[in-house]
Amino acid sequence: KGAGESTEGGGVRARSSLRSPCFSLSRSGARMAPLAAAAASASLAQPLWLLLALLSGAWVVGATSKEARKPNVVLILTDDQDTYLGGMTPLKKTNALIAEMGITFSNAYVPSALCCPSRASILTGKYPHNHHVVNNTLEGNCSSKSWQKIQEPYTFPAILKSMCGYQTFFAGKYLNEYGAEDAGGIGHVPPGWSFWYALEKNSKYYNYTLSVNGKARKHGGNYSVDYLTDVLANVSLDFLEYKSNFEPFFMMIATPAPHSPWVAAPQYMKSFANVSAPRNSNFNIHGKDKHWLIRQAKTPMTNSSIQFLDDAFRKRWQTLLSVDDLVEKLVKRLEFHGELDNTYIFYTSDNGFHTGQFSLPIDKRQLYEFDIKVPLLVRGPGVKANQTNKMLVANIDLGPTILDIAGYGLNKTRMDGMSLLPLLRGDSNVTWRSDVLVEYQGEGHNSTDPTCPALGPGVTHCFPDCVCEDAYNNTYACVRTLSASWDLQYCEFDDREVFVEVYNLTADPHQITNIAKTIDQEILEKMNYRLMMLQSCTGATCRTPGVFDPGYKFNPHLMFSNHGIQMRRLFTRSL
Repeated sequence: KGAGESTEGGGVRARSSLRSPCFSLSRSGARMAPLAAAAASASLAQPLWLLLALLSGAWVVGATSKEARKPNVVLILTDDQDTYLGGMTPLKKTNALIAEMGITFSNAYVPSALCCPSRASILTGKYPHNHHVVNNTLEGNCSSKSWQKIQEPYTFPAILKSMCGYQTFFAGKYLNEYGAEDAGGIGHVPPGWSFWYALEKNSKYYNYTLSVNGKARKHGGNYSVDYLTDVLANVSLDFLEYKSNFEPFFMMIATPAPHSPWVAAPQYMKSFANVSAPRNSNFNIHGKDKHWLIRQAKTPMTNSSIQFLDDAFRKRWQTLLSVDDLVEKLVKRLEFHGELDNTYIFYTSDNGFHTGQFSLPIDKRQLYEFDIKVPLLVRGPGVKANQTNKMLVANIDLGPTILDIAGYGLNKTRMDGMSLLPLLRGDSNVTWRSDVLVEYQGEGHNSTDPTCPALGPGVTHCFPDCVCEDAYNNTYACVRTLSASWDLQYCEFDDREVFVEVYNLTADPHQITNIAKTIDQEILEKMNYRLMMLQSCTGATCRTPGVFDPGYKFNPHLMFSNHGIQMRRLFTRSL
């Protein structure tokens, strides 16, 4: 077995390429010669002379196989990069090399505005209520033993490797609790990865540990050899140099940027000196008619809070400049090896971010556009340049799309998402969704936060001026709808009030006015019913018509007032 491949725990088993369920162009010449097979399974950490020796007999034969191979796929995943507040602005090279050469999805969302649940959705193609990762803790199923046993064997990389004959490469942040001793430590390599360079725990730029195919490699504070974004770029380029030429490849590169602690490379530390967080219409205002957690924020913010968030905003942009360099190096190397024209490149983030919206200093987790909307850029074979697509897409679509590219049908999986491939190809008459589910289970502490004793226990992520970004009952579920007639968000909280927030984003793009008490009651009831359906959906039932679609069916006997009980049961069951 290759590094990280498993046949235990009910996972998929490796099969002969002759029986592969993935259809594609001719696989002639795709059987690996012994030397090339040895090189493909060798760690990139091996001495250069050994790798060259392994590959010396493979380059000439392998060069003729590229035209017959399935497309390659590269997924670049940033950490906490918004699109609402201009998060793509610093990435000039990325915009030129991916967006301008392909397609930009202007309505791309995450099903949960937090790192670990969102990343789990990318890997599994499932909503959080189906993969059961609800927050960034082991107790919340983030990289837990349960996740490893039940979900990891069925991630799309595991299917790509075992069923479709792809060589797979991972570098960067995996899940926030990856490497925890209680869950196997860094010796655990998830099934489906041929090469594994995973960061222990959460994002850092210096002084971290990588799991290199299950072995610890510690890094210090020397920029030239330790700056994580650059290290990820270098090991990715090494993979492209020494990979097998006989198989298609999938690469997932997950950068720490622009996540805190926002440490820029030395050459970029003075960039954007005059940039500050955008002062849009929901900046530093009271969150009137919103959930109590938003209403408790102090308005106006103190000068120290504003200075802090402006500094954070600037540093976030600085860290992204190294990501921009990574993208440029990767695209140039793909072009140098003649792989670029046969490679799809996806660029996205795990969630958005806010800096001062509704007087919340900095974080994510909330239900608003600034936290749930992310960049999504794609270039690749058959994708026309300079396109913008306004269809409603989500990160649960990435797995189905990449499997579709490999020739593996969505109906063979348990995934909730849809394949974007028809949109990438520009197919006409594509029937597409009009809504997606957003769900989050709030986090809190049983003890009182020392920075905010007045709020009592149950809150977390509090700032010195007693503004808390999360709480146990910041637990909500939303239907985000985008149709020909409506641009709407409907949300319910799992609290004593069953508090409801509704926004018409056509008239109110910054979500300032909650129209829950004024919107037509029939629409309110239909949205409530649709939310109930989506919260209990799985697989194909997550892709049924939305409220404003012609095929939508509404059962008026399910009343709005009963939904709080249903919602609590679903979130409790997800634990």
